[in-house]
Amino acid sequence: MSHPEQTAQHPVPSGTPSNTAARDALWGLLIGLLGGILGLAPWWITGATLPLQNLWATQVMPAQMPTTLLPLSQYEAITILALLTVGGAVAGLAVRIWSPARRRLVTWCALSGVLVVHVAATIQSFVVLREGLLPGSLPGLYFGGLLAGVIGCVLAALVALLLIASSSTVKATIGFGLMAIPVTSWAVVWVVSTVGFLSVPTAVPTVARWVPAVLVGCGLAWCGLRPAHRAVAWVLNILFLWLLPALFTAVQSVLGTRVLAGDIPAMLSMGRDVFGRGLGPDGAALPTILLALVIGLTGVGARFVIARRNSLAAG
Repeated sequence: MSHPEQTAQHPVPSGTPSNTAARDALWGLLIGLLGGILGLAPWWITGATLPLQNLWATQVMPAQMPTTLLPLSQYEAITILALLTVGGAVAGLAVRIWSPARRRLVTWCALSGVLVVHVAATIQSFVVLREGLLPGSLPGLYFGGLLAGVIGCVLAALVALLLIASSSTVKATIGFGLMAIPVTSWAVVWVVSTVGFLSVPTAVPTVARWVPAVLVGCGLAWCGLRPAHRAVAWVLNILFLWLLPALFTAVQSVLGTRVLAGDIPAMLSMGRDVFGRGLGPDGAALPTILLALVIGLTGVGARFVIARRNSLAAG
């Protein structure tokens, strides 16, 4: 019979559930932190110098702008979206590949890690921006609009993480479809940051046009069509390929215009026109949708043939 004193002297075994849960939580937090950092890395390797601002209080050269962890500018809206959402997607993918027993705990810890990186980058960047902007209502509107956009991008990153890290194949496929275009933009930012804007190979824009379709097609092939409810992922991913390029083009066109800057009704009207043209028959969506469908159906067919052969071999 053991004495209480002897029992108290023995440490708790390292494999107990409490220690395992703590270790999983720590790994999840680390995954989130690294995912958030990796997402922002293409901007950081450039030196992270704030882009020139139309409403800056002083006249300075581009190299004299302060350092910010986010490239705050209305002209960099899509870049900001890509940098932030890819961080969440990478963390979600890491959790999915790991597939820990405590998936929910690890997922929320990873989400917390991504959020820490994004909140820190947002606070630092907007503090610097606020200090350098002119006073007045228009700079205030500019500041508030950028902040609202960044908060929306952070929320989108968390949604991407939760979808991709989910144990549901349908949810993960939807997450992959949502991220196909941002991931492509992020990869292009890497190329530009590495070789310089003037040295980007001429093939990069052409390749970038087709990469989202390839990613979506591979995701659909992995998802499959059985059971029948997986068709939801197919429909949504095709919609993403159709709607998101037109939406991103419209947003970038509106935010990049100087003629209509500050005229909200005119900017919204311009955005609707650009978005409508992007969805029309003259847009570039149809070829990419067809490519995604061909890849997806070919992958499903190949998986069926392989499974059939394995079944016959086993029989």
